[in-house]
Amino acid sequence: MNKAEILRYLRTSSKTDDEKLLSLIDECCNEVNDCVKPKTLHRIFDCTVTDSELKIGDTVFKSKRLAQNLNGCRKVCVFGATLGTECDRLLRTYAPTDITRTMVLQACLASKIEEVCDALENELKSQGYSLRQRYSPGYFDLDITENKKVFKLIDLTKRIGLTLTDTCQMVPTKSVTAFIGIEND
Repeated sequence: MNKAEILRYLRTSSKTDDEKLLSLIDECCNEVNDCVKPKTLHRIFDCTVTDSELKIGDTVFKSKRLAQNLNGCRKVCVFGATLGTECDRLLRTYAPTDITRTMVLQACLASKIEEVCDALENELKSQGYSLRQRYSPGYFDLDITENKKVFKLIDLTKRIGLTLTDTCQMVPTKSVTAFIGIEND
């Protein structure tokens, strides 16, 4: 995992020489790598983008910022990624007794889910796609409740075990859904 990114999540200088912290990060990275079971699911759809919405078939996502991000794209990748339920269990194990370790684990897990998302993007790029920046429900004016449509569109619960709470939070917690515009199709 990217130690500089983990330090950024911890709001600490990437040039830190705090051996105790660096050692704890290494321990937590090992624990995370032992427990994660990443799963991803993606589909590429034809789409229509207006100045304020993305349309995929009959499904409409209202967001001016998402539309700006996807402007000119005729295809979009919709995806979900998760690190699995073991990560939530790992956090629950330490949360009551070791807040420092829990915070470092959170940072390691955040870095790890980004690594999983980046790997999916690299896979798409290796297939010749030119991609826009990822954009997720909950960003700016794309309401978090739009996750309900994402889940329905690509069947994340059935296919990779990702679920939504009543407040549209994902379980397992270290999970991501996003849109990636495809420029060259």
